[in-house]
Amino acid sequence: MTNSRKNPKVDECLKNTKKWKEEFEKLREMALDCELTEELKWRLPCYTFEKKNIVIIQGFKEYCALMFFKGALLKDADRILIQPGENSQAQRQIRFTSIQEIAEMETTVKNYIHEAIEVEKSGLEVKLKRTDEYDMPKELLNKFDENSALKSAFEALTPGRQRQYILYFSQAKQSKTRESRIQKCMEKILNGKGLKDI
Repeated sequence: MTNSRKNPKVDECLKNTKKWKEEFEKLREMALDCELTEELKWRLPCYTFEKKNIVIIQGFKEYCALMFFKGALLKDADRILIQPGENSQAQRQIRFTSIQEIAEMETTVKNYIHEAIEVEKSGLEVKLKRTDEYDMPKELLNKFDENSALKSAFEALTPGRQRQYILYFSQAKQSKTRESRIQKCMEKILNGKGLKDI
């Protein structure tokens, strides 16, 4: 592997990485060995094929991970892929807790990366759940009845932004908490902003 394939932005990122530094370096080396293009996205080392995201290296408190953007489409012959969150539809992770674990799994991990590249080459897409397939919290429907401008503004949001709000509101166990969350987000919705937009 030639150093010219390393992205200076990723060099800088890894230089400032405290936890999982060795593990990140090893995962980086493996991704580059698979002929992927190295970029820095979301402040993390991300690896692309023909400008399409394939994998990204992530660090968490208990583990580091190689996250496959279309992991749901991989065969997962070794049963090592993990759904990062209950609402994750396409992404899957391989999690590691040590450099030894990564080194032992190198061949397997590279096989998964190559399979992910083939999935991208084939043009396969993950069939995502449509926004209208999610249950809308009754508190939100009540607000729409009271405030038609809110309903119109919500419907004008992108499907992804609508989903973020629906999931955020729905996660609250109690009705009063759902109402409170909706109340706090109304201004953002009316301004056409997503939950995480500033």
